[in-house]
Amino acid sequence: MEWFPIALTLGVILAAIVGIMYYRLPADTCLLAGLTILLVVGAFDPPTDENDIQHGLTVPLGLSGFANPGVLTVAVLFVVADGLHRTGAFAWLGMRLLGTPGGTTSAQLRTMIPAALLSAFLNNTPVVALMMPIINDWSRKHQISVSHLFMPLSFAAILGGMCTLIGTSTTIVINSMLDDSLTMFELAWVGIPVVVLGVTFITLSTRRLLPERQPAFTANDDPREYTVEMQVEARSPLVGKTIEDAGLRHLPGMYLMEINRDGHVLPAVSSQTLLQARDHLVFVGVVESVVDVQKIPGLKPATDQLFKLDGPRSQRCLVEAVVSSSYPFLRQSIRESKFRSHYNAAIIAVNRDGVRLQCRIGDIRLQPGDTLLLEASSSFIDQQRNSRHFFLVSEVQDSTPVRHEQAWLARLVMAAFIVAASYFGAKGIKDAALLAALPAAMLMIFFRCTRPSDARRSIDWNVILVMAAGLGIGEAMKVSGAATFVTDGLTDFISWSGGGDTMMLSIIFLVSVVLTNLITAKAAAVLVLPIALAAAESAGISAKPLIIAVIMGAAGSFATPFGYQTNMMVYGPGGYRSSDYLRLGVPLSLIVGLVTILIAPYVWPFELPQS
Repeated sequence: MEWFPIALTLGVILAAIVGIMYYRLPADTCLLAGLTILLVVGAFDPPTDENDIQHGLTVPLGLSGFANPGVLTVAVLFVVADGLHRTGAFAWLGMRLLGTPGGTTSAQLRTMIPAALLSAFLNNTPVVALMMPIINDWSRKHQISVSHLFMPLSFAAILGGMCTLIGTSTTIVINSMLDDSLTMFELAWVGIPVVVLGVTFITLSTRRLLPERQPAFTANDDPREYTVEMQVEARSPLVGKTIEDAGLRHLPGMYLMEINRDGHVLPAVSSQTLLQARDHLVFVGVVESVVDVQKIPGLKPATDQLFKLDGPRSQRCLVEAVVSSSYPFLRQSIRESKFRSHYNAAIIAVNRDGVRLQCRIGDIRLQPGDTLLLEASSSFIDQQRNSRHFFLVSEVQDSTPVRHEQAWLARLVMAAFIVAASYFGAKGIKDAALLAALPAAMLMIFFRCTRPSDARRSIDWNVILVMAAGLGIGEAMKVSGAATFVTDGLTDFISWSGGGDTMMLSIIFLVSVVLTNLITAKAAAVLVLPIALAAAESAGISAKPLIIAVIMGAAGSFATPFGYQTNMMVYGPGGYRSSDYLRLGVPLSLIVGLVTILIAPYVWPFELPQS
């Protein structure tokens, strides 16, 4: 055994762990740097002939992770999730499932159960991204602290992802590295008990272990309020519903001021007022709430100028612009200045020192300092950013109009993807998830649920690079002998302590769960899996229970905010501290570990099958 390749590989891994954990460097940067070192050194130690033992990492082997089917599957699933997000395919379902909670415990269950169900078939990250704004609005409406909902949301999504092959990107990558692939619902033997016990524990212990935190920021802190007029469409699902049933009474950061019906103004609108087709609803609220109102199915901006703009609405966004003293039409009304024709943008609302302007938008004479809320194409920002006519031209985040008309197509594509992935997996077809995800992504683009440019931007390249680089380092552990070295040490320790296969299983889970909380789930999985496979071969046992331990341990990132993307996503909006994750996450990790250690050996025995 040559010691230099082993020492180099383990040293690179240790340096990457320190960089990610201590210096908070990006995981993709650390792992790519480590892979680069191993590739460069390996280039100077090529095998001299076919019988020579290779100790250095070759370029094809080191870069094989970038062509790994699991990595490609994750990239494609980002596109599928983007189609669901841009059509609002699950937004309506979220509000229906949430309903009216009876208190904090009820709200947590209503939050976690849908999140766990969706995460079994979608990547955790887009599930949390889709549900966070819904939960945020819902919690403010019912006066429940988001700090008691956002962390349970993230944890429930992680738990739900443990139930199926496609639940987490980590599981997909691990499965792509195995000779004997997992089936679609094989993990459910462990995943379902983990979800039931985990959700129960979170519900019973959150109020005792997790202090109520104030969010780091709220939409209500924004002083810029706009008056926005929306029209109820003729075929709107809101027609015939009361204001209360339509969900328009307790909008966070916004209120319904009046209804204009056939020229008659209905002020101080009652919650029992029935909505009619072509009603004009006048809302007052902050810009983030304006974005939310625009995404409600059956409502559209009342101004007819929107339909005279160039290009479809799906290619537009909301833009805020401050009128400068050099604006050329200061003495003319918006209608007289032909604002839409000059700028190819329609004014949705005007803010002037927080005072509501009583006249219609077309009659307003703009003044320097007025803040305009516009609907325009992204080219407006490029054209007017340096213009003397406006100050501070900026796009409102996540304000592209939702393609509600394509929502049913997105749901059909998602359902077809789940059925296809399950069928291919049951048939034992290799890379079943990828074969089902590729057509689903293409159909999302074909049916215009997402545009090709949006699909490209939806891929989280940090996640992809972490996976690919981690797989390359995992190959280096094999060829250098580092995996065998670590495994031999682990086996010797177990033999010395008198432990058996169950201790091996426990140690593999413990190493996986510690690393996933320190260096992210993907990095932990691809580094520990070679050790688990080598340990099973060395001990002469089946690798399946050890593989399950790696999957459950790597997915169980609960104890730190930076171990998994969804934990980081809720960290700021929930107003959390790092210690909050320890309070709730450590006991939850112990529950996952106990369930895995007790169930895995019975479902996947240690004994090798008889040949």
